Amino acid sequence: MGFTLEGVGLTHANGFRALAGVDMQVAPGERLALIGASGAGKTTLLRVIAASLRPGEGCVRLLDGEPWACSPRKLRGLRARIGLVHQSPPIPPRQRVVTAVLAGRLGQWPLWKSLASLVLPADPQGAQAELARLDLADRLYERCDRLSGGQLQRVALARVLYQKPDLLLADEPVSAMDPALSELTVALLNEEAVRRGVTLVASLHAVDLALRHFPRVVGVKDGAILFDLPAASVTEALLRELYAAEGGLPLAGSVVPDEAPAIVDLPPLRCA
Repeated sequence: MGFTLEGVGLTHANGFRALAGVDMQVAPGERLALIGASGAGKTTLLRVIAASLRPGEGCVRLLDGEPWACSPRKLRGLRARIGLVHQSPPIPPRQRVVTAVLAGRLGQWPLWKSLASLVLPADPQGAQAELARLDLADRLYERCDRLSGGQLQRVALARVLYQKPDLLLADEPVSAMDPALSELTVALLNEEAVRRGVTLVASLHAVDLALRHFPRVVGVKDGAILFDLPAASVTEALLRELYAAEGGLPLAGSVVPDEAPAIVDLPPLRCA
């Protein structure tokens, strides 16, 4: 599933301009990273792409159609084909990990199966297989409120992997993980996208992760696209302009486990 954005803009109810004139065309199977300072509009952009937030201006096309021109039933069907990994996963604290992972298929299962799975998990083996890829197989029946922030993010990723969407979106999916685990997790996302031939768009705060793992990198600043380039063409000058307000570039190597990435001065960057 590819998508096209044409002149997309969005202003929140409080008057804040979150997106302004965003144009983007992504072909099926492409993998790209969104980077930019906090508050640049990356999360809003992902929600628009996921058809969960309607823009106030412009046009969004998914599967050669406009989601907001669809009937409610068709829109639900479209959303069931899109997987979004949230930075802070909306998982009920007392829910078991197996239930949280199986929730990835709720949009595809009939209502009776979804309800029955809350009592007796419908596919614990399938859930455990996805958790195993993220080194969490032993937490299958753990309560989610007993997990760390990084573990919760991996549970949310396992849920989307179990969903097997046609469009895979990830919003800061490794912000609560240590550098080594961040590297492995981003690599897994890309591996999944390549293996299944699906489109992957990930918002990442760590510049080095984006440049290492994604062929295409989009810089977002003040709700607009500053640059949209192959990773090898992203220069240090462009990155410093993108993060000028933060005084330095965020790197995965500066992340402390279960904390947000720190901003550090960047040594000479070999990205172009």
